[in-house]
Amino acid sequence: MEKKRVAFICVHNSCRSQIAEALGKHFASDVFESYSAGSETKPQINQDAVRLMKELYGIDMEQSQYSKTFDSIPEPDIAISMGCDVGCPYIGRAFDDNWGLNDPTGCPDEAFREIISQIEGHIIRLKIRIEGGAYG
Repeated sequence: MEKKRVAFICVHNSCRSQIAEALGKHFASDVFESYSAGSETKPQINQDAVRLMKELYGIDMEQSQYSKTFDSIPEPDIAISMGCDVGCPYIGRAFDDNWGLNDPTGCPDEAFREIISQIEGHIIRLKIRIEGGAYG
């Protein structure tokens, strides 16, 4: 079975979508390819997210990831919105799912850890759904 391409989308592509891309690669690279993008970019990935992902998983997101727009990634088979609390980006197609995650930017580490944990759970469930034949 050919791997699905999954795009994790939020406005700035600097925090939640970057975490999802990293955890998708970490937990599900055998089932799907992970990409992240936004409708806007930031000069760097959220430094609290970078620090906590290194601490929790040993993943250095800045080694292989950077803030990018939706038109600079491969056409995804599955597009997932991280949550539209700061506005939903337009990507030219409907989202397959909205994870409804709050943006932890500017919040204490505990808020980041909670969002990271929620994203991990979503990634594991998505992997199981794809392995089970969801999304064609």
